[in-house]
Amino acid sequence: MSIRSCIGRSLVVVIAACSLAGSAVSSAALVMLVLAASICSHSVYAQDGAATVWPTRQWQTSTPEEQGMDSAVLAKLLDFGTTRSLDSLLLVRHGRIVLDAYYAPYTADIPHRINSATKAVVGTLLAIARKDGLLDSFDRPMLDFFSDRGIANVDDRKKAITIQNLLDMTSGLDWKEPLDGRPDTMIEMSRQQDWTQFALDLPMASAPGDIFNYNSGGAHLLSAIIARLAGMNTLDYAKAKLFDPLGISVSNWWRDPQGIPIGGFGLALLPRDMAKIGYLYLRNGEWEDKSLLPLDWIDKVSHATVNMNMPRAPDLRYSNLFWALPEKNVYIADGYHCQLIMVLPRLDIVAVTTARDFCPLGRLADLIAGAVKSETALPEDAVGANLLAEKIRELSTERATEVGATPEIASAISGKTYRFPANALGVKSLSLTLVDPNPHYDLQVYARGRGQPSLRFSDPIGLDGLYRKGQLTDSGLFATKGKWLNDSIFEIERQAVGMDELQKWTLSFDGDRLNLRGKDREGRDVSVDSEPGG
Repeated sequence: MSIRSCIGRSLVVVIAACSLAGSAVSSAALVMLVLAASICSHSVYAQDGAATVWPTRQWQTSTPEEQGMDSAVLAKLLDFGTTRSLDSLLLVRHGRIVLDAYYAPYTADIPHRINSATKAVVGTLLAIARKDGLLDSFDRPMLDFFSDRGIANVDDRKKAITIQNLLDMTSGLDWKEPLDGRPDTMIEMSRQQDWTQFALDLPMASAPGDIFNYNSGGAHLLSAIIARLAGMNTLDYAKAKLFDPLGISVSNWWRDPQGIPIGGFGLALLPRDMAKIGYLYLRNGEWEDKSLLPLDWIDKVSHATVNMNMPRAPDLRYSNLFWALPEKNVYIADGYHCQLIMVLPRLDIVAVTTARDFCPLGRLADLIAGAVKSETALPEDAVGANLLAEKIRELSTERATEVGATPEIASAISGKTYRFPANALGVKSLSLTLVDPNPHYDLQVYARGRGQPSLRFSDPIGLDGLYRKGQLTDSGLFATKGKWLNDSIFEIERQAVGMDELQKWTLSFDGDRLNLRGKDREGRDVSVDSEPGG
């Protein structure tokens, strides 16, 4: 949004104030206008006279120096990304991409699961529904939308839960999903046939509004509410009201057993499209000639006040399903293992990361800010530009890891199917075909939840120290490589490209027996023996 349009809206408020004051211009009205101008200017393109760039069809690109950023500092930022297992790092300043880097084997054309950053998209859709008149108020009681259901544990506290409470994670529902621990209630919900009913039936642990308690179930209830408001599922509404206007054409979204797109996680987007969502916020909810989001929604997100009560990060705040660092003037759509859409309004920057590990939010924001040297263009820096370009090439090129010699046992086990009892790794059966021009594996995994199918995979496996990618399916895209550690032990690395999963299994062969070792989804060591007879 331009300064002119933002202040133009504010003038309506000023004129109203003047009328109430009975004068052409009251001092209070002048104060309001100055305040409005300052609010508007904090997230508007900083370079005077420059037109807003809209990346609906495609992003424009620029050198960092043209947008006042230092290429050499950005090269160091990419090194930081390596230490945090980033899959991608993208920076937009003044509406143009200045950094677009991808860490092999991930590439720009693979949709990436954004985990809990999905919640911020759900919140955005509710804001659109409010602006379009489908939702009359965020203070509407949650239970109003489920009057057709029988709900357990209803008391005055549950009746008082509002949409805003769900948006701020202050519902008071008894939910255990600590940000630094095992998400017990989320795991329990994933085993249910009706996730919405499970979340509605939960008992109360506190009064609504009293305590912040991270709760993916509440976000899933919001997805169900969107469907009821819009008369279509959340993904279809997102396409019609958010994705299509922004030019986002590649997306998929996991659903619960009832077919409802999961409100707490499961959306996959391309990094460049993640940046469009951040850019919508940076431009105060406007896109091209349309206003998609209410200004008061943007203001609440950017001035979050709900204390997240995290001892290791006491400055973190929450609002409308966004995280915030108010002291740094930064707010974030945040997903597990550093799936981030970070908005830095004062610097006119949107940053996007996808990753397979945690990252310190404040440190990352500081590193990005440290690359900003000017509000206007810097002189060309050939040395810094070459350094950055070489770093991007280096990261995007996979380096082969060492592999051991192929032992005689490879022929004996090749093509043999090993079956396993139920185990925390989820492996039901596994077959390796290694002595073949096209090495591959066949894997069957146990169903993760009630009513869900057992999945099968048949993908190539690299034996030369390089990953081999399979086909992109609804279950994801897997890149796999393997190596012999000695005459009887084979190691597999299976990376879910575009997700934050890396499975590393050690296979020990002893006659007809196979011992499989690895870590489960909570990082605990697991060892399981194949069943007798293969």
